[in-house]
Amino acid sequence: MDRTDATLRELFAVQPPAGLDRRLRAALREEPRALDALIDRFHVEASERGIARLLYGRGRDVAAGRGRRHAEQARHELAEYLAGRRTFFTVPVDLAGVAAFQDQVLAEARRIPFGEVSSYAALARRIGHPRAARAVGNALGANPVPVLVPCHRVIRGDGTWGHYAFGPALKTRLLALERSTPLLVGSTSTRIVCRRGCRNEQRIGESRRVVFASVADAAGVGYRPCEVCRPRDDAACSCGNTARSCGDTAVSYGDTAALALLR
Repeated sequence: MDRTDATLRELFAVQPPAGLDRRLRAALREEPRALDALIDRFHVEASERGIARLLYGRGRDVAAGRGRRHAEQARHELAEYLAGRRTFFTVPVDLAGVAAFQDQVLAEARRIPFGEVSSYAALARRIGHPRAARAVGNALGANPVPVLVPCHRVIRGDGTWGHYAFGPALKTRLLALERSTPLLVGSTSTRIVCRRGCRNEQRIGESRRVVFASVADAAGVGYRPCEVCRPRDDAACSCGNTARSCGDTAVSYGDTAALALLR
C-alpha cells in the first residue's frame, strides 16, 4: 500500500504557482478596507432643526447657528456607524422641504430594522399605495439624507439592488457592514443589554461585553433592556419609534438572491 500511495501522490501531484506562498502571506497580513476611512467623503448641510442633506463626494459641511451642533453630531454618529460601532442615529433630520408622499415613504423606510431589508413593493403596500412601487423607488432615490434615513435597506422584489444615490458599490458595503455589526451588546456586570452605539454600551469594558441577536435572547439569560436606548425586537426604527404591524415584514439577509453576494 505504501508503494501504491507513493505512486498515486506522484501521478496526481499539483505544483502550486510560483510565489503563491508569498502572495498568500501578504494577503493575510493586509488589513481589509474599512468603511470608516470614507467618513471624510461625507458632507452634511444642517439647519436649525437638523440635517437637511447628506452628500457623498467632494464638498464641505454647511451649517450655521444651532446647525453646527447638528452637523458635528451627525459626523460623529456617522463615523461610529461606518466603523461598526453604532446601529442607530439620534441626530435630528430636517425634511421640511419634502413633499407629503416622499415624507411618508421616508418615514416608512426609517422603520426598517438595522440588518434587514425590504422591497419597494412592500413599502408601497405599507403606506397604502400598493401599485406605487415605482413612485416609492423615485422617492427613495431623491432621499436628501441617505444612510440617516436608510434607503439602502430597500431593494427590488427580485433581490437586486435597484438605484442608490451613492452608487451600488457603497450600497453593497453598507449592507455588508450591517450584516457583520453586532445588534445588541450586554454587560455581564449590570446585566443590561443596549443597542450598539448607546452611551451606556460605549462604557462597557471589553472583558464585560456579550453580544446578543435579540432582546428575547438576552432576556432568556437574565438581561434587561437599557432604559436609555430601549432596545426591542418589534422593528423599532432608527429614531426609536415602533413599527406599525402589517403583513409585509422586512426580510433578513440571505433571503434574496442578491444578498448572497454579501456572504
